[in-house]
Amino acid sequence: MHDSFEWSRASGPALLPAEIRATPSDFVVTEDLTLDFSGDGEHDFLWIEKTGANTQWVAERLAEYAGVPARDVGFAGLKDRHAITRQWFSVRRATAKGCNWGDFSAEGVTVIEHRRHSRKLRRGAHRGNSFRIALRADALASYGDELAERLAHIEAEGVPNYFGEQRFGRERGNIALSRALFAGRRMSRKQRGIALSAARSLLFNEILDARVRQGTWNRILPGELANLDGSGSVFAVDSVTPDLEARCAEQDIHPSGTLWGIGAPRAAGEVAEIEQQIAARRDDMTRGLCAANVEASSRPLRLRVAGLRWVIEQEVLWLEFSLGRGGFATVVLREIVSTG
Repeated sequence: MHDSFEWSRASGPALLPAEIRATPSDFVVTEDLTLDFSGDGEHDFLWIEKTGANTQWVAERLAEYAGVPARDVGFAGLKDRHAITRQWFSVRRATAKGCNWGDFSAEGVTVIEHRRHSRKLRRGAHRGNSFRIALRADALASYGDELAERLAHIEAEGVPNYFGEQRFGRERGNIALSRALFAGRRMSRKQRGIALSAARSLLFNEILDARVRQGTWNRILPGELANLDGSGSVFAVDSVTPDLEARCAEQDIHPSGTLWGIGAPRAAGEVAEIEQQIAARRDDMTRGLCAANVEASSRPLRLRVAGLRWVIEQEVLWLEFSLGRGGFATVVLREIVSTG
């Protein structure tokens, strides 16, 4: 099956072409981690700003400096490389004395703050991320009214919660990796994880694309698993009541789609039919995920875009907004401009 990756937009065609990431300062990401530090314990927590650096690479440099295995370094989420990002890392203290982080040095990396805590930082522990992004384009001012209308729509309705293209790797290489895995190629644990994640993400995006084209990506349907905004909690919807419709309109709850694996699909009725149609077209991936003993789960179809602010300065549109964990800023941008 051909992989077009041309997922449907919910807000209409892109308004204009624009450039992103012209410089790292055009794409600034700040992690939102709410944590009461114990003030003691065996883990150093480091608030780090990195420029043009991969999160995993930074973690490896921290492990080398502290003299601990890479597994003893924790972070809540992977952050963009071609950007300025601020996030927390935890490093297990190699000795009771710990490390002098003031002497740590790595290209593009600055330790801003150092705290102590009793537990390692785990993946997904953050609440989300805040963004400040520049979109550069010619004649931006002439699109002022259209941009205002589009951004107001995004703030009120959210955007389809697609996995961003970075999930699929350069030139979709992670999809090729998943097909190789399902064909029997032996892989390292890291490669296997990337391959399984790419396959699940592709299936989810195709489910979401079908719901966008149907016009139900932001509506609760009977048989749906509704997702409570910001918590990850889900509950089954047997019938759609006026109260559920109102909560969905307010973005308190969202419809959800299946992340494929054993036990999928998790929905019923019309929603399950849509997901089964996608699964039948991607039979190699659905069978491969089940054979790999991946458990089915779910992900909200809609992404709330909180605190949206914008301003045009000469030929630059500056956007500021916050997303919950797992949300990709690039799927917000694609509802406004084309960047390819």
